[in-house]
Amino acid sequence: MYICVVKLETAIQSTKFKSEVHKAGLNILYTAWWLKTMGSAELKEFGLTHEQYNVLRILKGKHPEQMCVRDIAERMIEKNSNVPRIIDRLVVKKLVKRCQGEIDARQTMMSLTQAGIHMLEVTTPRLDKVFDECIAITSQEAYALNTLLEKLREGEE
Repeated sequence: MYICVVKLETAIQSTKFKSEVHKAGLNILYTAWWLKTMGSAELKEFGLTHEQYNVLRILKGKHPEQMCVRDIAERMIEKNSNVPRIIDRLVVKKLVKRCQGEIDARQTMMSLTQAGIHMLEVTTPRLDKVFDECIAITSQEAYALNTLLEKLREGEE
């Protein structure tokens, strides 16, 4: 079980915040790190990083179509990810395959292999379980949280 109820003050051993807004920002950062850590523990067993899993999920969304590396990079959760390096590692693991674009031979096109599909079939339920256990809020609370988080990112381009 992954449930961990820790107040931010306890987690970072500080009670001094510039404001509640400042505390909320730190709370978001800490919570994101915590969720990523929980998911990483599950993915480690399969030799995957979050970024590699994210690439597999992106490709699964287009499967059986291929995607160019640029389009994959645009959909990444962590925008500063080195997508070509991540893809190189997935190719070595035989989870994705690379080929030249049919329209533009300069484009590198990617697709999932059967091994990649199988990896997602095994890892996705495990990560879903982690999230279900870690994110112990109601649908109504989740809706409110999503609304607030989207409001924070209104200026995002």
